[in-house]
Amino acid sequence: MPTEILMPALSPTMEEGTLAKWLVKEGDTVSSGDLLAEIETDKATMEFEAVDEGVIGKILVPEGSEGVKVNSPIAVLLEEGESADDIGSSDATPAAASKPAAEAPKADAGKSDAGKAPAADTAAAPAAPKKDGERIFASPLARRIAAQKGIDLTSLTGSGPHGRIVKADVEGAKPSAASAKSDAPAAAPAAAKADAAVMPAGPSTETVLKMYGDRDFEEVKLDGMRKTIAARLTEAKQTIPHFYLRRDIKLDALMAFRGQLNKQLESRGVKLSVNDFIIKACALALQQVPNANAVWAGDRILKLKPSDVAVAVAIEGGLFTPVLKDAHQKSLSALSSEMKDLAGRARDKKLAPHEYQGGSFAISNLGMFGIDNFDAVINPPHGAILAVGAGVKKPVVGADGQVEVATVMSVTLSVDHRVIDGALGAELLQAIVDGLENPMAMLA
Repeated sequence: MPTEILMPALSPTMEEGTLAKWLVKEGDTVSSGDLLAEIETDKATMEFEAVDEGVIGKILVPEGSEGVKVNSPIAVLLEEGESADDIGSSDATPAAASKPAAEAPKADAGKSDAGKAPAADTAAAPAAPKKDGERIFASPLARRIAAQKGIDLTSLTGSGPHGRIVKADVEGAKPSAASAKSDAPAAAPAAAKADAAVMPAGPSTETVLKMYGDRDFEEVKLDGMRKTIAARLTEAKQTIPHFYLRRDIKLDALMAFRGQLNKQLESRGVKLSVNDFIIKACALALQQVPNANAVWAGDRILKLKPSDVAVAVAIEGGLFTPVLKDAHQKSLSALSSEMKDLAGRARDKKLAPHEYQGGSFAISNLGMFGIDNFDAVINPPHGAILAVGAGVKKPVVGADGQVEVATVMSVTLSVDHRVIDGALGAELLQAIVDGLENPMAMLA
């Protein structure tokens, strides 16, 4: 029987994606490692490679299809000796894949059915089962017959190519009572749970549309990134016990030191930013206060040894938090170059998952946009995030009691109280302040 090519999980958190572009067409011969398609996740566009060799017998999901569920069939691969006649009528576009964006029906703001999801195709084959975490290979027809008869596919041995379960294997099998009771009802609650995880609580779409029915507005469709941001930030504010620590930092010494370094680095084409110093100060502070270099892991705390610092990068429609790994070991110029590279590729959505996942600590700098101070939301599972405001000239009282003008930057440390207690958070923030107010010490 032909083999199904499934929608890949290109990151640990990916549940669905957009099939942006096919790089092959029906009838093409492919080998392991050949590029098949470009897949858009909530964070990036990535290439999908073939695992097996064969001929593309049928493409099930067209280009531009959104909301394609992970592990749902997207194409059929024919092996040696198989032809398109072997595919059968049961191989239909899976219900998990929506129409391409250009063909999607437009919502009517004045209609009561706005926001309703299209009905699922009940003829689609059930999802591929798994045994001990590994996928059981079965034809779509065999999966459908098994679902109808209440047969547990994990209990069968396939007689098809490579042990694949086919129609004949299922027709002679006896129904499983446990499977018959649990298979069908489980789908609805799971789907409801997934929908609830994507969209934050609040008034329904229909209620909001009616509320603004007499006003002129434009509907903006949520892409995968916006849905993920909404879900993660809602989860963060609802489940993480935030507390906030605030400090003012005098930047005059840092600005003077930065000017000296940039003159020396000018011939190498390197120009250090204040943000580079902030990254370095936070990385060193995490080493000085190792108990604060930690993340929340559900029922335990993980204390990290390296300082892996994430930095928020604003892009159109959302943001990325690329991670600078081992930041405490890198020079200011190395951090500067790496940050510029990561930020550039983030804006082009070309970061790989390992480049924006992980870390124990994050920095969000809105000072460059003229914001004096703000409170940032913790990015789970991080233990803390530093919100950085603008450096502003202010009157301050000097050590001699005299009023003087200084460049002052306001920062707020948002802390997960499950990971870091108040005194420990204060110690971490003090270490960051010390580094920024005595920048030469960071090079020692």
